[in-house]
Amino acid sequence: MTYKDYKHCTRIQVRYKDVDLQGHVNNANHITYFEVARVDYFRDVFTKQIDWQKTGMILAKTEIDYKTPVFLGDDVYCFTKVTQFGNKSFTIENAIVKKVNTTFELCAEGKSIMVCMNYEKKETAEIPQHWKDAVETFEKNEIIGKN
Repeated sequence: MTYKDYKHCTRIQVRYKDVDLQGHVNNANHITYFEVARVDYFRDVFTKQIDWQKTGMILAKTEIDYKTPVFLGDDVYCFTKVTQFGNKSFTIENAIVKKVNTTFELCAEGKSIMVCMNYEKKETAEIPQHWKDAVETFEKNEIIGKN
């Protein structure tokens, strides 16, 4: 999958504190960029307001493949897409790119597994059907593994 396959994009502000002594964005910040983009994705895709005090999700796993460094001053974007649903978990993929002249250069790709939680009961929960429906409508195609 390339960033061109994504329908959701979030502009990322590279902050001075993100940059390490080598002059590039420290690898740990990529997870924060994924999180910022993921929150934007949910805000834009879910039409029903989520009560985050009752139902939400936790990050269970993250994988990142670093391609090229990001530097302070780069024009950076993070693409986001839900690619698979299970009963209680789902997969989100991200691509961090930077704009160089008139093209985008891939900086990192990531995959995260999110687990749906009932925070009141402090246990995992099935993914609400309206979440699946909202993602399918937004992405305009069938999600792999959709139940």
